[in-house]
Amino acid sequence: MAQPEIQIPEGTPVEETPAGDVEMEEEVEESILPDLEPELPVRTTFLDYLKSPIIELAVGSGDHQTTLWAHQAMLIKSPYFANLCAQFPEGATQRRIDLPTEDLAATGSVLEYLYNNEYFPRRLSSAKDSALEPDPSLPSPDTTGLALLKHARIYTLADKFQLPALKSLAHAKIHRTSSTAKGEIAYARYVYKETSKDDVTIRRPVAAFWATRSHVLRHDAEEEFKAMCLEFPQFGFDVLSLVLDQKEKKTEARHVEPSVVPGSAHGRKRARVSQG
Repeated sequence: MAQPEIQIPEGTPVEETPAGDVEMEEEVEESILPDLEPELPVRTTFLDYLKSPIIELAVGSGDHQTTLWAHQAMLIKSPYFANLCAQFPEGATQRRIDLPTEDLAATGSVLEYLYNNEYFPRRLSSAKDSALEPDPSLPSPDTTGLALLKHARIYTLADKFQLPALKSLAHAKIHRTSSTAKGEIAYARYVYKETSKDDVTIRRPVAAFWATRSHVLRHDAEEEFKAMCLEFPQFGFDVLSLVLDQKEKKTEARHVEPSVVPGSAHGRKRARVSQG
């Protein structure tokens, strides 16, 4: 059945919504919209990095000084460089940072990492045990430890520039680099000279390497090993401590009683010095 049509006589006033109510509804809608549509983060493109000011890096000193250039937006990924760049006057046309004591090749590798998140020689795959691509600039076999020293210098620079990811990467590449006994000694000397004694991340593997292989490697580089122990007594102590730890563990595993008991009369006596 059709519904009866309702007709409104002409002249009858139509009820209008008060203007104030309309404004109030609009205000409510405006207050809700920002919550419904949050602002998206602005993506920084590679082009944005290239638009940033150029920083002059003076690496080395005297006749050995070399000038490198890098974009400020790349450099400030490092808190060390971010602090230095923050000191430049607003709108400064010349921006220079002096690095008089830094190694040129290692500094170049740090810059390579800041731009590419990697440095040469790169890993051949993303696997944890991936080997490194060959470096034709290094001798083979590496009797000088140049390959190990390359990564060790990058490790110490990454520590100074406060780049923990680069520090970890350099440390991982150290363990993927082959060398000889003399090369390992050159690397150990650098580590014990240039790193903090509290940095067990890089020092302990060096001592452990020699502790587990000293009976073989010592004969391949006996003079170098002796000089290393005399120059850095801490190295000799660390190696000896690990060797003794290994012996104690083997003794405990075999459940053998120690041959010398403190305070016992059965302990080995000191050899008598002949008077004749």
